Amino acid sequence: MPTGGSQKPTTGGGQPDSESETADHPREKCGVVGVALEDRAAARPLYHSLYALQHRGQESAGIVTHDGFQQHTHVDMGLVGDVFGPGDLESLAGSVGVGHVRYPTAGSINNCCAQPFSVSFKSGSLGLSHNGNLVNADELRAELADNGHAFTSDGDTEVIAHELARNLLSGDLVRAVRRTMERVHGSYSLAIGYDDTVLGVRDPKGNRPLCIGELEDGYILASESAAVDTLGGELIRDVQPGELVVLESDGSGYETYQLVEPENTAHCFFEHVYFARPDSVIDEQLVYEVRRRLGRHLWAEAGIESDVAMPVPDSGRAFASGYAAASAKTTASGEPREADADGVEFAEGLMKNRYVGRTFIMPTQDEREQAVRLKLNPIKSTVEGKSVTIIDDSIVRGTTSTQLVDLVREAGAEEVHLRIGAPKIIAPCYFGIDMATRDELIAADRTEEEICDLVGADSLSYLSVDAVASALDASRANMCLGCVTGEYPYDVDGEATDRQVTRPPVGKPADDWVAFRVTGSRLEYIPPAAPTNRRYPWLRPVDRLFSGRNKPAW
Repeated sequence: MPTGGSQKPTTGGGQPDSESETADHPREKCGVVGVALEDRAAARPLYHSLYALQHRGQESAGIVTHDGFQQHTHVDMGLVGDVFGPGDLESLAGSVGVGHVRYPTAGSINNCCAQPFSVSFKSGSLGLSHNGNLVNADELRAELADNGHAFTSDGDTEVIAHELARNLLSGDLVRAVRRTMERVHGSYSLAIGYDDTVLGVRDPKGNRPLCIGELEDGYILASESAAVDTLGGELIRDVQPGELVVLESDGSGYETYQLVEPENTAHCFFEHVYFARPDSVIDEQLVYEVRRRLGRHLWAEAGIESDVAMPVPDSGRAFASGYAAASAKTTASGEPREADADGVEFAEGLMKNRYVGRTFIMPTQDEREQAVRLKLNPIKSTVEGKSVTIIDDSIVRGTTSTQLVDLVREAGAEEVHLRIGAPKIIAPCYFGIDMATRDELIAADRTEEEICDLVGADSLSYLSVDAVASALDASRANMCLGCVTGEYPYDVDGEATDRQVTRPPVGKPADDWVAFRVTGSRLEYIPPAAPTNRRYPWLRPVDRLFSGRNKPAW
């Protein structure tokens, strides 16, 4: 089974997804969470947080807690509500823990690859939750296996767990994490339980999201701020690329360490386009507002004076809202609209059947083609006799788009135009998104005109890469654009890069560790006589927060 380091893109363990909606969209990645509380059990807050992150993965779910003496684990296949019963939560003792929901993009679909991944070794126990994909997992696994490490899964998360455990045998916690970060190459946001300490780590390019929040009686690390909101907490900030966050085991505060100072980041723009909940804040941007801005840019670049702009539910809704709002101010040609003139009407034209889940079975081609009709049904009064613009977030294979155009035409639309709130997807993703192979991607070797003919629309336009960067208020140099440009921010076998980057050598002995400190945002070597931190004498924390609880004297 290929992992992220294979020249072939990962495809969710080789199992086709049966749900019609995801057949023509990028598939979800994973969600991670970690909490440290003062004096209450962590299991139920973790459980509620995983519910808030359920959209990021539906194949498996799990929680690992620690009670100060031993680790407790419950991991299984299925949705959060199916995996955990009341008795399961009661058995997960301890006020610290980590959790995970998984959509597999590397490794098999079975219990051995479900997370958090647990490891017990000489120095303690680890529970590790991972969102992302390693590019060099294969060579790291081979080296570790040659050194006596026994693997129980084919996923890259176990590679990280073994590498971290090995480094913990020869160094303290922060040194071990930094050494691990220097060895693994690819995308990762991690929530780690090391005995009764919870850690959060974000890869040096910040490809996958991770944030930290404050609760009434502790702290939380999560893939999205929606999990913080669910627990009634307050978002503090995003974990920075290359940063380690260490939660105090008694829930009294946290320490952070900027272990790697990146020259450029590589944030995944699809978090804002499709994956994240619209009520989440990622990299200081509210996802809903970003999607509205993307919709406004879509009107400015490719607006058409149709009667109705209607979204493909649910992710297309904010795009269509922004698109329609922009149309009320300017015409499609960019001229100011008369004060008493109407723009394109925003209207719901597709009703979603929410009871067709991921387990819906479509064994024949005819049933697969009928799947969209089971999932979405047009509202005739919205479309009949009108020119309609369907607004969606992305097109992967084109199957769903073709069927939607047919549905709307059959419901009486005179014209059907298609507008997409993201650029053309022309290449696979190697960093945690199941984006299909180049052979399956409808836009890999076709023009917009050719795609328009294939899906049967009267017109089709995608959003430009520059418009995405503008909507995110970000530089292209700080975004991962591999799926829309074919050039990647990591060293992937057989693929072009958009920056100077090489994967770390495997098998090379690590350099001797020397003391350094963080000054502002830069690492500096320090002489032995310099002031040091009480826990890790070789490093000063970037910041320390105690929120008034158990604040020590310095």
